[in-house]
Amino acid sequence: MLQECLSALMHRTLGGVLGYARERGLSASQLGALLHIHRRGSSAVTPLADDLGITSSAASQMADRLVDQGLILRSEDPHDRRAKTLILTDKGLSVLQEGVRARQASLADLAASLTASERETVVAALRILIDRARRLRPPEEPGD
Repeated sequence: MLQECLSALMHRTLGGVLGYARERGLSASQLGALLHIHRRGSSAVTPLADDLGITSSAASQMADRLVDQGLILRSEDPHDRRAKTLILTDKGLSVLQEGVRARQASLADLAASLTASERETVVAALRILIDRARRLRPPEEPGD
């Protein structure tokens, strides 16, 4: 039952983010690429491909499209002039921030549909889950 509930919640909140991405002409993979680059500060194509589970060639083509859209920059790696580093542009960061706001708005709509008593129950249950999650060993990051 817990898995079903969490899955429904994730579907609801991710739906807002993915809907926002689609409105901006971005695929889920492209949004994932922006998130990957943001999380790491910068990235080469191979780690991006590994994280997304796609080939380096597909990741390179995706990066080309994101460069064309002005969402990322491709620059020379200062340690290896043959390698390229991908970084977010201000526009790319703005797209991610707007996506987060879309997710938060989706959660706010959901919370607003609850009665005060239901919200108290949900908050208490979530505090228990957060406490247990902090006690468990953290999951490994993809590519680690």
